[in-house]
Amino acid sequence: MGAAGAAGEPAIDLAHLARMTLGDHALEREVLALFCRQTDTLIARMGEVEPSGVAALAHTLKGSARGVGAWPMARAAEAVETAPPAELAQALASLVTVAGETRTAIAGMLNPA
Repeated sequence: MGAAGAAGEPAIDLAHLARMTLGDHALEREVLALFCRQTDTLIARMGEVEPSGVAALAHTLKGSARGVGAWPMARAAEAVETAPPAELAQALASLVTVAGETRTAIAGMLNPA
């Protein structure tokens, strides 16, 4: 499932983000930029640690994604967090795909044409 998620679900739930930032658009932009940087860092670290350490990183990413309303990414991170060893590589590949799609959506929000 891509960043659009089920039934056209957006990469970022803007209503949720607005609630979390009290409608402060400058804060929304700052939070989204930080989220993108954190996503890149955590996913990179997932590739550097032992499989046993991946779940903790995925858990952190899941919480951050939920905080900004990135529901598809939160689900992908949860799939990594709970993946059995034989399915971890596929779950990570899916997370990387969803993260890229989410980053693209956020870039469009931060830098509208």
